Formats: sequence, structure tokens, C-alpha cells
Amino acid sequence: MSNNGEKRDSYADSTEGTHASRTQARRDAVTVEIGYALASAAFVAALAFGVVTGPALFLNLSGGAVRAPVTSGGTLAAALFTLRVATVLYRFRQDAPAPQPSQPGRTSPDS
Repeated sequence: MSNNGEKRDSYADSTEGTHASRTQARRDAVTVEIGYALASAAFVAALAFGVVTGPALFLNLSGGAVRAPVTSGGTLAAALFTLRVATVLYRFRQDAPAPQPSQPGRTSPDS
């Protein structure tokens, strides 16, 4: 237990019968957010790749003419994937609650 009475581990509390603590809930939230970031980034990247390379694949073009849109579509998809993951996780980090002071009545650890 910490100074303010919160459990820091995920062991069961024998008096209440709960298995999760705030830190376990936070870990679960982080796991869900990472999954969402990866899934939404994969969707955005696939959509961008399809938009850029789709017309080149359906037109009767030579090998060199098809390679340019496929390469640029792959590059754009990779960049958008990375950008989407970074922005989702950055926004999640910004929404995190501020840590509570270690001693009741204090407003900051240096008080």
C-alpha cells in the first residue's frame, strides 16, 4: 500500500474480493489504447495505400509506371501508420490524471 491507501499490486483484496487495483486498471487502459492505436493506424495506412495504388493497378500500365505509385503508396502508408500511432498514444498520455500528492493536505511533493 502507498501512503494514501491505494493498492499498488494486482493481488486480491481478501476483505473486498476485488482483483484489480488502480494500477492494474491503468495497465489495462494502456493495453487497450495501444491496440486501438495499432488497429486504427493499420486501417488508415491500408486506406491510403489503396487510394494511391488502386488506379495504377487497374490501368494497363507498364512495370515501371506501376512501380512508382506502389512505392509512393507504401511510403505514404508507412508514414501515416507511424503518425497515427504517435498521435493516438500522445493524446492518451495527455489525458492521464495528475499524480496525487504523497501527503494529505500538500499540493506538491516539494511543499
